[in-house]
Amino acid sequence: MNNAFFNPYSHGFFRCATANPPVELAKPLVNAARQIDIAKDCHQKNVGLVIFPELSLSGYSLQDLFQQQCLLDECEKALSALIQASADLNPVIITGLPLLIDGRLFNCAAVVQKGRLLGVVPKTWLPNYREFYEKRQFCSSLELTRSEVSIGSFTAPAGTSLIFRCRELSHVQFGIEICEDLWAPVPPSTFATMAGATLICNLSASNIVIGKADYRRLLIKATSGRNICGYIYCSAGQGESTTDLAWDGHAIIAENGAIINETSRFNASGATCISDIDLEKMLLERLRVNSFRDCASKFADQLADFRIVDFSLPDCKAIDTAIMRHVAKFPFVPDKEAERKERCEEVFSIQIQGLCTRLKAARLEKMVIGVSGGLDSTLALIVACKACDKIGLSRANILACTMPGFATSTATRANAIELMQSLGVTVKEIDIKPSCMQMLKDINHPYALGQKQYYITFENVQAGERTS
Repeated sequence: MNNAFFNPYSHGFFRCATANPPVELAKPLVNAARQIDIAKDCHQKNVGLVIFPELSLSGYSLQDLFQQQCLLDECEKALSALIQASADLNPVIITGLPLLIDGRLFNCAAVVQKGRLLGVVPKTWLPNYREFYEKRQFCSSLELTRSEVSIGSFTAPAGTSLIFRCRELSHVQFGIEICEDLWAPVPPSTFATMAGATLICNLSASNIVIGKADYRRLLIKATSGRNICGYIYCSAGQGESTTDLAWDGHAIIAENGAIINETSRFNASGATCISDIDLEKMLLERLRVNSFRDCASKFADQLADFRIVDFSLPDCKAIDTAIMRHVAKFPFVPDKEAERKERCEEVFSIQIQGLCTRLKAARLEKMVIGVSGGLDSTLALIVACKACDKIGLSRANILACTMPGFATSTATRANAIELMQSLGVTVKEIDIKPSCMQMLKDINHPYALGQKQYYITFENVQAGERTS
């Protein structure tokens, strides 16, 4: 949907982007330069937030090189360069890097905007199974002993209990988790959303094995649905070492249980994915879903630890831009034929099951149904027939009645009779024109006096007679 007169920021949407440019291993300044170029492009496209993969300034697959001080120093220089370059850019930039804090090395997400380091979020759950050995190099956020960190000349809040809030758009509040955090039984995003975050950003370096992409999609859809939030996931791709692992550069943008955009995988030059997420809708959904609020109340003590970090997008509502997301022409009808067939069968089964239950509960063996020859009554009649089949009643127990009126065509009447006969129900026809004419005469309707006036009373007389 493209509409030059529709500003998504004025209607509860927030424009987000994922980006996974090719990474140069152990060359943080090169990677920072690429991220700056992408951030500038996102600025031109009125993006509010752009997220890069886990450890994207250094590269993820460096193994014990993470313990080299020269690499860590270069990463801090690269982050400082990114912060300085962001001074004239609107988008919030979220990048990944290793940070040495109080003698411990943490796998961190750094949040940057407008020449500021807004915050640093360390990874909590470090995978150390199968192909992963992260505990060899990194410490969990549970070992972080301070609430703020200094990087070069910049000081910022640090920790997992941070929510970043837009001053101009109160519905835009985001939290951060990193890769394996999502796979944990209780992800950090669960508490962040209960504390008010409407959007979760996940910096990831998830490797690829057969079937994992589908599992990612399932996990992200379920998480965004359960937490009633937007979810942005961006994973490492081109440039990472394939000594032990392979990478597909998968990025996904989800909203309340549905994927609204994702990148193609195995892209040699990297890929950027941009979508407008309806975050105002998340707040409205949470007002309706009392179980979400009840859970938040249950964990009120833990949620009290969250800190709010404000950022600003002062001109967002004044920009001239079109919405960037797919808007289905028929939102309640699946586009794919197989999904559409499955949906129709489900609707059909629900109706049959409901009617069977009602017939059994009321101890009824007969039904009366009006059949016009149109779509609605045709579906209702077929459902009635299937219900009879299911509970062992003869279809002759269905009294199907067609009731031609003033505007009933010969074709419509013939369709109704042919349908009833083909389904083996009891067929009856009642011409309602004489009784309707009597009613019209009784109320002194102009039609009864020979005047061709077909307003609502004329129609209601026929509808009422069919009901009778």
